[in-house]
Amino acid sequence: MVTIQVDMHDRLAMTLEDELTNRISQTRAQGVLIDISALDIVDSFIGRILANIAKTSRVLGAQTVVVGMQPVVAITLVELGLSLTGIRTALNVEKGMALLRLSLNETTNQVAATKGSADDNGED
Repeated sequence: MVTIQVDMHDRLAMTLEDELTNRISQTRAQGVLIDISALDIVDSFIGRILANIAKTSRVLGAQTVVVGMQPVVAITLVELGLSLTGIRTALNVEKGMALLRLSLNETTNQVAATKGSADDNGED
């Protein structure tokens, strides 16, 4: 879980991306929750960094949920034409954690079903 407490500038956003990517790799995290409730302003660069974090996390096997997005931030992202592909959003941390848990359970069930199907095919 990452909580952003200050308005992000470009260098801080790049540092966040690098450190979070390294942390996901080191801990083999399956979920990433980013709380941006303190952000009042998001420009196109910060929006792209958030999208990059989600893409990189997905490649490393983790799902990303962004929580606490202010309406003005959502409007800005839409006006900039930025789609946060691969990023799920939730209103707050509690709902974001529930979304991550649900998503991780679904993934676990899909993997188990695939494994079971492969095992069944191997017994024939």
